[in-house]
This record gives sequence, C-alpha cells and structure tokens, in this order.
Amino acid sequence: METLETFEAIVRRVSFFTQEPTSEEGDRHQFIVRDIHVKFPKKVKRLFDDAHYAEATFHAAKFVDRRIARMAGLSESGAALMQKAFSEKNPKIVLGDLSDETVLNEQKGYMSLFIGMVWAVRNPRGHEYMLRDEQSLCLEHLAFISMLMRRLEAAGYNFD
Repeated sequence: METLETFEAIVRRVSFFTQEPTSEEGDRHQFIVRDIHVKFPKKVKRLFDDAHYAEATFHAAKFVDRRIARMAGLSESGAALMQKAFSEKNPKIVLGDLSDETVLNEQKGYMSLFIGMVWAVRNPRGHEYMLRDEQSLCLEHLAFISMLMRRLEAAGYNFD
C-alpha cells in the first residue's frame, strides 16, 4: 500500500511541473494571484499545494462555519447556523443598519450565500469520499469563501 500512496503523491504534484505560469502570473502562488484570504488555516494551503483540492475547499468552508458560530455565540453548524446567525428578524451577525431596506435585503442575500456555501461547497466535500476537484474549481471556491469572509470583516467581524 505504501507504493500506491507514494504514486498518488507524485501524481498529485505533477501539475506543478507540467503547467507553466503565464507571464502575468510569474512564479507567484495561486493564492496570491487569486487574492485568497490570508486568514485561512495553513492546512488549507498545504492541502492545495499537495493537490488535495476538495479537501482544501472543505477545510476552508469548515473554518468559516466554526468562526461564524463563535462570532454569533451559537452552537449550531451548517445551514441552521447560517439561518440563525444572519436571520432578518433576530440576527446574531449584523451586516449593517437593518432599518434600511437595501441593507436588510443584503442581510438576507448574504444569509442565502452562506447557506449556499454550506450546501453546495462544504457538504459535498464532507460527505462524498471519492469527490475530486480540479485546481481551478478549488480556487473559485476559495475565492468565493474569501469574499464572504471579507464582507464580514467589512461589517466589523474578524477571523483571528
């Protein structure tokens, strides 16, 4: 079995040797090129660098889920957490002045985006054992999750 694991590790890394960076990107890491949030746990980048793309995405989404639970003072996880944390009637995480209709709509919209992150991004990677993602899909997921994190930071929340 050790030979198979070694082979898999080599194959996962081959893309780094066969794909030449464009002149625009140079030798910069894809996290820099795509402006992936710097506060993801180091494990996310290690998984990405080892070509474990689905796992990198899963750990990034799980990180945000746990941070939101802490920010909101809630014990739930997943969609139930996001519904309670961003609820329009009694939100634990407030993105702005909820007396303004535009901001209230934004609050509801971000609640839907966070729920979507859980259902469409995190859950399949947490429940499907054989799911494999391409590097480009992983980067798109990480950029999406980064955008959600930055919106929370803009509202005064932090990921430390």
